[in-house]
This record gives sequence, C-alpha cells and structure tokens, in this order.
Amino acid sequence: MFLLYCVRQIANSNWVPKMYIAMNRFKIVIGSETAFEKIWKARETHLNNVSGFLEFHLVKGATEDTHTLYASHSTWKSQTDFVNWTKSEAFRDAHKRAGEHSEIYLGHPVFEGFEVIPL
Repeated sequence: MFLLYCVRQIANSNWVPKMYIAMNRFKIVIGSETAFEKIWKARETHLNNVSGFLEFHLVKGATEDTHTLYASHSTWKSQTDFVNWTKSEAFRDAHKRAGEHSEIYLGHPVFEGFEVIPL
C-alpha cells in the first residue's frame, strides 16, 4: 500500500527525475589526438540498449603545452541509471581494453558527475 501511495503522490506532483551527466576528462599527449579520436570512433560503447542512457559525446578542449584536453560526456535519465550501468556487464565490456594505449594519456581519466538542474 505504501508503494502505491508513493506512486500516486509522484503522479500528482510536479516531481521530475533529475537527469545526470557523467564526464571523464582525458589529457592526451600532444601529437596523439588523431590516434585518440580513432580509438573512440572504433570503440563499441555497449550503451545503445542500456536502461536510462540518453546520449553520448566526445568533446575536444584546449591544447596546452603538454596535452590536449578531451572529455567523454554521457547523459542519463538519472544518476541511478548511470550507477546501475557501472555495475553491468555492458560497462565491463565497454571498458575491458581501457589499459591499452597508455602511452597517449597523461595520467588517468578524471571522472566528474553532475545532476541536471531543471530551470
């Protein structure tokens, strides 16, 4: 009964689940940008059939003295959907070759997660 009550309360309110953006920042060695982009273009992300996944972008930032900044940017229906994906077989499949090509990276990727604020 309590669950039904909660569902009715949500249905009768303005409550909207908050989307979630997950990003990983990558510092790529100068001169390795084309190789990095080629790796991502050929990569199977295993995201298309994942519950809650909305879209993915690879974005390129500024080039500094030692590296070019890139970020992977995925949008999810909720943080829960993203977390569930990180615990899935699809996540393991998408990341099974993550240690390859270490020579093009300056350090490990840096994760950043953001809750979308409806305006």
